[in-house]
Amino acid sequence: MDSTAYLRDVVRTFRNYKALAERAMAQVPSDADLHRQLDANSNSIAVIVKHVAGNLRSRFRDFLTTDGEKPDRDRDDEFEMPEHASREEMLRWWNEGWAIALASIEALTPEDLDRTIYIRGEAFLVPEALNRSSTHTAYHVGQIVYVARHLASANWTTLTIPKGASKLHTRGDFKTRKF
Repeated sequence: MDSTAYLRDVVRTFRNYKALAERAMAQVPSDADLHRQLDANSNSIAVIVKHVAGNLRSRFRDFLTTDGEKPDRDRDDEFEMPEHASREEMLRWWNEGWAIALASIEALTPEDLDRTIYIRGEAFLVPEALNRSSTHTAYHVGQIVYVARHLASANWTTLTIPKGASKLHTRGDFKTRKF
């Protein structure tokens, strides 16, 4: 894969994860449900959103020039939610983090792929950092989808190919789909 194709794919991947989580969150019945934990050791959707937003802000603000773990980030605080945030506030955090990440990723050039960046003082080539971030984001988007599906219950509308419908979808549109 050439560098331009790789960068195009990374942007598409991040945009797809963002859209998937948003379509799942839209199906959560109430703001209160966004704060529901499935058990005492799990995170609510609100906490996951707060964490993903904080991670994206930290990793991608000044992506090529400063360490990805910014001094103003309080990762532990991302997992605390003393007061329930409204859906609007949550989506504001979410969109701010994603705006920073997508602007940084979309600004990358093929030449940037040979550069080294740092996260907590550890060196990563740009593709390694992008792959690391997309994997981390996918992990948490999967959690959001899982919890949202549970909360929506019988009202859930599938976000991908429904069970038992694979034969109806013999041609993919992943690369051309617009969210």
